Amino acid sequence: MLFERAQGGDRAILVHIDFPEGDEREDAAEFVELVNSAGADPMTLITTRRSTPHPKLFIGSGKVQEIKAAIHEHEADVVLFNHSLSPSQERNIEREVECRVLDRTGLILDIFAQRARTHEGKLQVELAQLQYQATRLVRGWTHLERQKGGIGLRGPGETQLETDRRLLRDRITHIQRRLQKVEKQRDQGRRYRQRSDTSTVALVGYTNAGKSTLFNALTSAEVYAADQLFATLDPTLRRLQVQDLGPVVLADTVGFIRHLPHKLVEAFKATLQETAEADLLLHVVDCAAGERDANIEQVNEVLSELAVAEKPTLLVFNKADLLGKPAHIDYTEDGIPERVWVSALTGEGFDLLQEAIAHRLGGDLFVDTISVPPQWPALRAQLYSLGAVHNEQFDDAGNSLLSVRLQCKDFRRLLGQCGIDTAHYLEEPEALY
Repeated sequence: MLFERAQGGDRAILVHIDFPEGDEREDAAEFVELVNSAGADPMTLITTRRSTPHPKLFIGSGKVQEIKAAIHEHEADVVLFNHSLSPSQERNIEREVECRVLDRTGLILDIFAQRARTHEGKLQVELAQLQYQATRLVRGWTHLERQKGGIGLRGPGETQLETDRRLLRDRITHIQRRLQKVEKQRDQGRRYRQRSDTSTVALVGYTNAGKSTLFNALTSAEVYAADQLFATLDPTLRRLQVQDLGPVVLADTVGFIRHLPHKLVEAFKATLQETAEADLLLHVVDCAAGERDANIEQVNEVLSELAVAEKPTLLVFNKADLLGKPAHIDYTEDGIPERVWVSALTGEGFDLLQEAIAHRLGGDLFVDTISVPPQWPALRAQLYSLGAVHNEQFDDAGNSLLSVRLQCKDFRRLLGQCGIDTAHYLEEPEALY
């Protein structure tokens, strides 16, 4: 018989194994940040080195005894591992140390459960948790005896474990159906934006890179931003007026992390669909972080898993002020903006960021002074609404002389909406025969 699991608590023993470079390797400092973000109180960090995980206990038997002693010394409620454990390894360790054990995936799921605010976000977290728990249904106490059948139900009956698994399957199916409805609603919004020819720009990046701070500064939104991992979870969309381009939809998405649990990627595909449908990705990078290059690689791995790695991407090196670097744009050999150095905290470089976005999304610019007669008031009004008018004067005939700057495609569409022949202002290319 196994011990009876405690109801939970915040006093945690942290365990980190220093593996050689490879898929199993994790960052100890990031692990402590995760634990603090979850609201736990870390008592001590136990570390060791191994070339490969132990198949039964993940760690050696000597370290198991060290963990058990630390639990008694600090009266800890939970042991947190900075690695993914198999269900059997988790149960074996719990049996040895007689304390609740949670691996890295379970810890991240707990943080997500705390951060979810919207109905969709809560459903997605619950789905990921249920899928994670489905393989961990061996109970730590003794109520697995078969249920007694009543009249017409005599026989071996159904074990408590089988009942739990059936209930889990039913709940997972129910949540998946509800998420499908939410996804259809999101698809309607995306189709509307596509019909209105409004570009979508999605912010992606490693968690705590400053995405939400940048999003708030650009759009005057009030998305929660804090110096912690996964400060925001639910996606947020805002309209952003970009100089020389016009309005775009800016989407703030969940931050990524190394070895982001696959179950979470699957559960959040409806949310991350904003990334898949975006016309441009702004990959926000904490340029002052010691693990900057590794963080970029981790984000690229998740983008590959979402099948959007080939989507146009603009690197935004945030927190440039911490390195003492001025705001500037790095261009490719072809003159295409590749990297923009900004500071979301001070606002330095925002004009350059908008310039780079306009360059990556826009086509040819129409920059000229046009004459708009009084009988075309709709054209004048629409140009002002797009923010394309930089100066206005009047000639002796009462015509408006507007100095305008906007994308040629937008100007062409606007002329069509106003019923004006495009040849009046634009030189159309000659037909090729």
